[in-house]
Amino acid sequence: MNVPHDLTVGPAGDSVDAQAAAWFTRNRRQPGPATRRAFEWWLREPEHAKAYQAFEALWADLEGLRPSQRPAAVAPRKPVSRWRPALATAAALLCAVLALPLGTSHAVHHQQIATQSRDMRTLELPDGSTLSVNANTQLRIEFDSQQRRLILERGQFYVDVAPDKERPLWVQAGDATVRVVGTGFDVRRSDAQLVVSVAHGQVAFAPANRAPLLLGAQQQAAVDLADGAVRQQTLADGQVADWRTGHLSFRNRDLASLVDELNLYRPHPVLLANARLGQIKVSGHLDTQDPDALVNALPALIPVKAVPLADGRIRLENR
Repeated sequence: MNVPHDLTVGPAGDSVDAQAAAWFTRNRRQPGPATRRAFEWWLREPEHAKAYQAFEALWADLEGLRPSQRPAAVAPRKPVSRWRPALATAAALLCAVLALPLGTSHAVHHQQIATQSRDMRTLELPDGSTLSVNANTQLRIEFDSQQRRLILERGQFYVDVAPDKERPLWVQAGDATVRVVGTGFDVRRSDAQLVVSVAHGQVAFAPANRAPLLLGAQQQAAVDLADGAVRQQTLADGQVADWRTGHLSFRNRDLASLVDELNLYRPHPVLLANARLGQIKVSGHLDTQDPDALVNALPALIPVKAVPLADGRIRLENR
C-alpha cells in the first residue's frame, strides 16, 4: 500500500502531541477523502493513536463544561453555610473523613504573590506542582477540595502541574481560561497580549469570545487583546519559559511582542511611538537582569531610536 502524500500537518519535527493537535483541528473541518486517508495512515502508530485519544478526551471534557461551570472570579467569602439539605449525609461523611489523620484530604490553600521588576521566585505548591513566577507578576493561588485555580492578574508564570484527574487545574487570565490535569506550561498576561505556551502534555485554552484551542507540546497561542486575533506557532525545544534561565534568545520576533515581554523586567515600561514600529522583526538576546542593554542595542539592530523620558520610561521612535 502506498503512503499517502498528504501527511504534513505542521512543521517538520513536531512532537507527537503537536501532530495530534494539528490532526484534531483538521478533522473538525470536514476533511476530504485524501486527508482522511492520510489521517488513517498516521493513526496506525500506537503512539499516535494514544495521543489523539488524549486530545479527544480533553476536548470532550472542555465541551462538557458550560460557562457557569467554569471557575468564577473569587468573591469575598460570606459567613453562610454552603451545605444544601440534600447534601447533609455527604457533609457528615466528609466531616468524619476529615477528622481522621489519613492524609488523603486536599488542604485548602490561598496565597497572593506579587513580584517586582528584578524578582523571580519558584515555590512548591501543596499538590506537588512546581510554580515559577516571573518579574512584575501578580498572581493568586486558590486550591480547595474540588479544583485548583491560579488567577493571573498580570505578569508571567510557568507551572509543572502534578497530575490529579479529580482536581483539574484552571488558570484565569481576565476572561480567558486554561484547563489542565498534568502538564507543564507557561502563561504571560499584559495589557496588550495573552500568551500560552506548552512545554509538555496538553492544555485546553479558551480565549475570551473565541472557540477553545487544544495545545500540545511546544505549541504556543498568542492573543492580541486589542482585536482578539489569535496567532499560533510551534516553538523550538527549550524555548518555553526560557526566562527561568535569565536569558532569552529570539529570532524574527515582532518588536511589539518583544517590548511587551521586556517590560516585565523594567520598573518603567518601554513605549512604541506608533503601531507600525511594532511590526518590525528583530533578532537578538535579552538578559532579564539587564533589560536596558537590549534597549540600547536596538538602534544598531533595527531602524529605531530610544528616547528616554523624564519619568523613567523609554519611547522607541522611527530613526
